[in-house]
Amino acid sequence: MQKFPRITLNPEIMGGRPCIRGMRVTVGTVVGLIAAGHSIQAILELYPYLEEADVYAALAYAAWRVEELDVPLDYAA
Repeated sequence: MQKFPRITLNPEIMGGRPCIRGMRVTVGTVVGLIAAGHSIQAILELYPYLEEADVYAALAYAAWRVEELDVPLDYAA
């Protein structure tokens, strides 16, 4: 697994969804804002406790996750 130090997964925070640095801001929220056309600067204004590197980390994590391949295990063999 690739390392993403700014992305945290904790079952006690946002139901275990990937979040930014343990805060209640999910990767999905950040990626969704970018997809909706918001600029990084606009996101940082909406969430002043985020850093520009957090936005890039969310995008990198989302890109990595999309490329991840699930391989079914054959236990009968």
